[in-house]
Amino acid sequence: MIWTIAAICSIAALYQLFSLVASLAHLRKRPAKACASIGVSILKPVYGADPGFYEAIRSHAVQQFPTFEVLFGIRDEGDSARPEIERLIREYPDVTIRLVICKTQAPNGKVGVLMDLAHQAQYPILIVNDSDISVPAGYIARVTAPLADRRVGLVTCLYRAEAHDWPSRFEALAIATEFAPSTLVAPFVGVSEFGLGSTLAFRKEDLDRIGGFAAIGDYIADDYQLGCKLHSLGLRNMISEVVVSTRLSAGSWNAAWKHQLRWARTIRLSRGGGYAGLPVTFATLWAFLAALCGLLPLAGVVLAIRLAAAIACGWFVLRSPDVWKYICAIPLRDLWGVAVWAAGLVGNTAEWRGRRLRLDAEGKIVNLQK
Repeated sequence: MIWTIAAICSIAALYQLFSLVASLAHLRKRPAKACASIGVSILKPVYGADPGFYEAIRSHAVQQFPTFEVLFGIRDEGDSARPEIERLIREYPDVTIRLVICKTQAPNGKVGVLMDLAHQAQYPILIVNDSDISVPAGYIARVTAPLADRRVGLVTCLYRAEAHDWPSRFEALAIATEFAPSTLVAPFVGVSEFGLGSTLAFRKEDLDRIGGFAAIGDYIADDYQLGCKLHSLGLRNMISEVVVSTRLSAGSWNAAWKHQLRWARTIRLSRGGGYAGLPVTFATLWAFLAALCGLLPLAGVVLAIRLAAAIACGWFVLRSPDVWKYICAIPLRDLWGVAVWAAGLVGNTAEWRGRRLRLDAEGKIVNLQK
């Protein structure tokens, strides 16, 4: 038993060292040379206005880029985000900003909105990001620059999360110290077909080649599936050096649990093999078990490597201040993550936007229940 724990600890520590190296390699990445001669359409599907919504959408309107437009799509004319979008249109009359009332139906409602927005888009390069995403100066130029290389099909971005309550902080720490490092490791082990909803930049002609957004309308993990289908064209998906921001407001431990569980089940149904292999990344769990077996030096080394990897990605790559501020909470958050992973092993439902979705073995939405 002790030798088995020691062996697993060694594997977990090697993974954490690998993620540390991947973070350092990402920091050395040089931005591609921007090409400002092509127009860009930013597509933003919207459902309600969360705290910080106006500041998030304003960060798009103030971008310095010669030719771009921002298209907001809502399904309900009385959506609470509408006044904020109309305010943005009034305050930035020199920027092409349009509000589209979307009618196309799809099992994934967000994709139905994207189908209508893509039809309205004027320019050959599309950027899709979630409604709560805030972007830095130079964002458009930097995330579209790699598309000058015809071998690149999609550009995505890591993101950091701002949180003001403990359930949300646990989610933010998960993003900064678990999810983001695994995202950086993935290309090194041959997994590069994904995209993240924080940013998806691609050519409109390539979207047409995969059948448009309709091709992913049945899936809950629309961002991942878009990346898969563009990658299947023989194109490369890449992670930009740009880091964007989001704001979390779970409000309760129950809400945070449900959100993490939906995420876990989505990953399991999208990439079952990868999900089954996640325990090798649970360094804190194996360090804890090593300590229980009396292997205190080994436990200390594994935990130290785990925290070093968390800092490398969470602070140096993402610049998330919570990583330093709440570093002592990272091991506890890791154990919470193990519980979420275990719960995600079973079940085929997910709660999303007030609805319970039933999913099939491929992550397709097969039933919607109120």
